[in-house]
Amino acid sequence: MSTPPSTRTVLLRRGEVHSPADPFATAMVVEAGHVAWVGSEGAADAFADGVDEVVDLDGALVTPAFTDAHVHTTSTGLALTGLDLTAARSRAEALTLVREHAAARPADRVLLGHGWDAARWPDDRPPSRAELDEATGGRPLYLSRIDVHSAVVSTALLDLVPGVTGRTGYAPDEPLTRDAHHAVRAAALGAVGPQQRTEAQRAALRHAASLGIGSVHECGGPDISSEDDFTGLLDLARSEPGPRVAGYWADRDIERVRALGALGAAGDLFVDGALGSHTACLHAPYTDAAHTGTAYLTAQDVAAHVVACTEAGLQAGFHAIGDAAVTAVADGLRAAAEKVGLARVRGARHRVEHAEMLSPQTIAAFAEFGLTASVQPAFDALWGGEDGMYADRLGAERARTLNPFAALLRAGVPLAFGSDSPVTPLDPWGTIRAAAHHRTPEHRVSVRAAFTAHTRGGWRAVGRDDAGILVPGAPADYAVWRTDELLVQAPDDRVARWSTDPRSGTPGLPDLSPGAQLPVCLRTVVFGQTVFVGPDE
Repeated sequence: MSTPPSTRTVLLRRGEVHSPADPFATAMVVEAGHVAWVGSEGAADAFADGVDEVVDLDGALVTPAFTDAHVHTTSTGLALTGLDLTAARSRAEALTLVREHAAARPADRVLLGHGWDAARWPDDRPPSRAELDEATGGRPLYLSRIDVHSAVVSTALLDLVPGVTGRTGYAPDEPLTRDAHHAVRAAALGAVGPQQRTEAQRAALRHAASLGIGSVHECGGPDISSEDDFTGLLDLARSEPGPRVAGYWADRDIERVRALGALGAAGDLFVDGALGSHTACLHAPYTDAAHTGTAYLTAQDVAAHVVACTEAGLQAGFHAIGDAAVTAVADGLRAAAEKVGLARVRGARHRVEHAEMLSPQTIAAFAEFGLTASVQPAFDALWGGEDGMYADRLGAERARTLNPFAALLRAGVPLAFGSDSPVTPLDPWGTIRAAAHHRTPEHRVSVRAAFTAHTRGGWRAVGRDDAGILVPGAPADYAVWRTDELLVQAPDDRVARWSTDPRSGTPGLPDLSPGAQLPVCLRTVVFGQTVFVGPDE
């Protein structure tokens, strides 16, 4: 999962160290890639002469490095280095960006872009194929929607995929979904050469490190990327200092998953699609479409996969967004537990990605079967609220039930936070703020709980309970931040009254109120090795 630990011994002092071992800690010793000691400034003097380096924090905050529990690394890198349409405010603006990108990349075999969202444009219409043909001069072009579950493409790209017009999800001049989308995506990404792919992966990992992210969970699979892409990323993470990469391969072929070096047959193993593309699978029809979306796997399929993974000692995991898809997962887990035993299913720590449309019954099932909810709070920030995409697709009443983080925590369901980058950007502090200031107040969680889900929660999701926390013996994965006064922030004043009292012994965190400036990363360290140093350091 990473390069070997550093052999250096380092003392960090005169700062704020976020540690449950000592809520008032100002210093930390790192030795052989692990935290060796955490404590007060006065006690730090005893270590000063026996270390290789003393780092004066000058009041900076030290926290565990973040884990982003759901990333598509190559696609993230391609968006960072290529055509990013997330800021396009209209169809015309998106087409202008396409023209400029095509002119700037004359040698690319296929033009790649990501992030358009017609739901936020004045005319609510994506670019037509004719418009894309004109903007590219007739070159192959693939533009994924912001949720990555549909795409618009040029005619020249369709010509590279024989038989695509006969696949499900094809429409003459509509965004491609389902099998048609998977086919054109494979053709587009297949045109990316090894050097360009490695450059994109490196760019994504460097960007993650610059944000204090020490680990990412790569969610690959045959419908998402390629085996070469997946193994190349794991090799890159092993050979160069940078964030750790835990690889998940979304395949029901257990032996293939093992051969690729994946941690689990999990990640984006699709039970359904996405709400924005009308492919999330619902119990009741969409408000703005006369159907209930798309089901890729049944409860029986889920059960078979969970049984196979449990017996093989692997994590299983599923992408499930709509309420019908989440119900299929819960029913499948119940059937699997009846076959192999509840204790074995719980012990395997299977996981569900996204899990947006939950009911009290499915939340209880997640708790019963020990499922980790790998969730993305930025989805609510981007699409929630009375006037957001969720309300457009589902109506306001159903939309208000989405992403119920507080109810999951109350039920004892472990949370692991991520971005689904490039669907939403890598942005850990912004993610925590989105969870603490959820657009639906009853779903809000404390900053402390959200921080835990984005640090220790990601480690627990890969089966490690001894990491993501700065205590003696834990891996020295940490980040150093320039920030303002530290606070203890809760979503409810009744909680805040006691938890903000210094006598509570609760370590503080940066102010993440809406509009407050987010912390700036000064340094990121993984296993004792520095993998990012900010320009001000």
